[in-house]
Amino acid sequence: MKNEDQPIRRGRKPITIRTIIAATCATITFSMAGAVFAQDGDAQTVTKNFEAAIPNIPGKSLIALEVDYAPGAASPSHTHAKSAFIYAYVISGAMESKVNDDKTRIFRAGESWSEAPGAIHSISRNASKTKPAKLLAVFVLDTDDKVLTTPTK
Repeated sequence: MKNEDQPIRRGRKPITIRTIIAATCATITFSMAGAVFAQDGDAQTVTKNFEAAIPNIPGKSLIALEVDYAPGAASPSHTHAKSAFIYAYVISGAMESKVNDDKTRIFRAGESWSEAPGAIHSISRNASKTKPAKLLAVFVLDTDDKVLTTPTK
């Protein structure tokens, strides 16, 4: 078969562990929380992309969540499972975030942050009132932890 007769294969960029962890964290954080509503009533949608036990770390699992925020949508202040290390990666749009006593920041597509176990995520919202945003959250946590997100009071 000649080269021009063969199908063209388009390779994808390899996915880094950082991207996987970020995706998992986002996915877990919001899938367990269910739909979260913005102040103006627009919802965010959470889709679990991946979940697996980590074979070389007994008792630990990785969960990835994709979170779509409608324009202006926000999550209430929350914490995650006490064992959860979270990596968040902005896929599209811009997210405003504040974790613990850190400064409030806006993260744009391609940027990321992490949350240590026990962190308080007081601000998590779409930074735009007119454009959607998408976040990948990757959780590394104890396999027995079932509640991923708990609203703070």
